[in-house]
Amino acid sequence: MLLISTVSFAQEKVDLEMVNKIRKEGMENSKVMEIAFYLTDVSGPRLTISPGYTRASNWAKNKLTEWGMTNAALEPWGEFGKGWEQRRTYIAMTAPYYQPIIAVPRAWTGSTPGNSPIKGNVMLIKAEDTTQLLQYTGKLKGRIVMTWSSTQLKPSFEPDANRFADSSLQKMQNAVAGASQGNRQNRPQADSVQRAAMMNRFAVQRRMNDFLAKEKPALILSMNANGNDGTIFVSGGGSYAKDGAESPANLMLSSDDYLRLQRLVEAGIPVEIEADVKNRFFTDDLKGYNVIAEIKGTDPALKEELVMIGGHLDSWHGSTGATDNAAGCAVMMEAMRILKTLGLKPRRTIRIALWSGEEQGLHGSRNYVKNHFADPADMKLKPAHEKVSVYFNMDNGTGRFRGIYLQGNEKARPIFTAWLEPFRDLGATTVTINNTGGTDHLAFDAIGIPGFQFIQDEIEYDTRTHHTNMDSYDHLVADDLKQASVIVASFVYNAAMRDEKIPRKELPKARGSNRGF
Repeated sequence: MLLISTVSFAQEKVDLEMVNKIRKEGMENSKVMEIAFYLTDVSGPRLTISPGYTRASNWAKNKLTEWGMTNAALEPWGEFGKGWEQRRTYIAMTAPYYQPIIAVPRAWTGSTPGNSPIKGNVMLIKAEDTTQLLQYTGKLKGRIVMTWSSTQLKPSFEPDANRFADSSLQKMQNAVAGASQGNRQNRPQADSVQRAAMMNRFAVQRRMNDFLAKEKPALILSMNANGNDGTIFVSGGGSYAKDGAESPANLMLSSDDYLRLQRLVEAGIPVEIEADVKNRFFTDDLKGYNVIAEIKGTDPALKEELVMIGGHLDSWHGSTGATDNAAGCAVMMEAMRILKTLGLKPRRTIRIALWSGEEQGLHGSRNYVKNHFADPADMKLKPAHEKVSVYFNMDNGTGRFRGIYLQGNEKARPIFTAWLEPFRDLGATTVTINNTGGTDHLAFDAIGIPGFQFIQDEIEYDTRTHHTNMDSYDHLVADDLKQASVIVASFVYNAAMRDEKIPRKELPKARGSNRGF
């Protein structure tokens, strides 16, 4: 039992009595896993403008309304393009023997021709550049094709799941502004040689894809070298632009299956494939939508100011997008539920935003920011720009919070250090000047609104779930999500009750129309 209700950490007041109420509600009466269940198992894959996204966004809007939020709505942010969903995926090797194959269609690719399964021998394309591709001109139409890969699978002796070591967190804590920093979740950036090699591979792959699309094979078999043990890393393979041409059917195979097919074909053994791939496009409504809801502020002087939280609701389609990013959305919704359940009367308005189109380029958050606050291309500030105190984001999987990235905003360090202090026993202590990238807080940061992402234990995010067929409800860690929920709710409460807004960095300069975000 606390003897005092408010303490001061480095002059930043923290209402410990309220923090304890938030912890009790979030830990003992949590709904975070129930929320995640409806966003994943019930809604299904949530590709932007797919039926699954529509199911999830409507459920979230209705649930937020049920909890007592105001102004809950699906807010259009602009044109996205065509919707898409997979309707049937069957593929098996039928000769030299029968073997089912693990595969997922690449998003926005087409269907195999006809109403019945197709059957044919696999044609292996061995080409490392555009010149070598020319020998296949006119030979691929109606065929089942695969491209040669140099990948060799090797056993891994490292665990799939990891938590941050104390030494890693200490290094992040000690980082100084201007030093070499990581990108997403503090992973080191590739050096110039690696980046050049990577960009060259991407360029060759784009030319390969363009060539294959023009030659119109019946089915393209693809492989992502990152996957093993049946895990398939899969994202897009065709255009979602409203006028974009439809790409041929394209299946991403498990590396184990793909390399077996390749070895057989290279050995001169005919490999027969049977496949039936049916995908559907949607063009009735090309707009993208975000889910928005609020807890209204009560202070006459501050109620028009905003504290915002969010995460992206859209996912890729290989599974149900549990760690990427139903976890983040469930935590943010749970934080709103906790605050509303406790009957808190925030001084500032608290607004939740669940974004769409993040996976294709942060479209939902970037366009929301343009529509409401400013366009980074010209930095002409709209009146609401000065009203936003802060935006907090979650999009790094299911792992517990270990602290927060300052995104280069050193002035926020003493504030967040004080806000984390009550959660030291839950393992959240690190405040780092480092930036982290790749997700929706960048849209706010780009126009000078403080936008932050929390440091999370990676668990098996990169190795097993991020953009894969394994990203399902069973890979969520309930205790970690409860911990994250109470920290978010506490941060939001503190920001909403604080006398001043969160300090801002220097306002960015206009980036020009060719650079955008």
